[in-house]
Amino acid sequence: MANRWLFKTEPGAYSFQQLQKDQRAVWDGVKNNLALKHLGQVKKGDWILIYHTGDEKCAVGIARALRDSYPDPTKKDPKLLVVDIEPVKPLPRPVALSEMKANAKLKNFDLLRLPRLSVMPVSAEQWQIIEGTARK
Repeated sequence: MANRWLFKTEPGAYSFQQLQKDQRAVWDGVKNNLALKHLGQVKKGDWILIYHTGDEKCAVGIARALRDSYPDPTKKDPKLLVVDIEPVKPLPRPVALSEMKANAKLKNFDLLRLPRLSVMPVSAEQWQIIEGTARK
């Protein structure tokens, strides 16, 4: 079973819509140690929830890892990792951070507990709740 992750992006810098146009992207720019640890665990086929930060603050789409994470070839530091991703589909509708905060079943979700973290695991239950909310 593939793992599930949430990747955050500022839509003005790189949006899910841009990923859909590009059809694939190298996810880079992660510097936080815990986020890098998570990024290092991303494997080919893992599912990724794309979350827009900034004014939007919502989960907007689903992507998939095209290969295992690897050291950023543009950097000299082997600890700085990247992962190649492709878009799968947009969510039926964006799921706002406020909706996630209102769901008691998501109270332990890292997005709510560690709001500055840019890459985090998503449990199967958390994924189902967010996908279900997007269909309402």
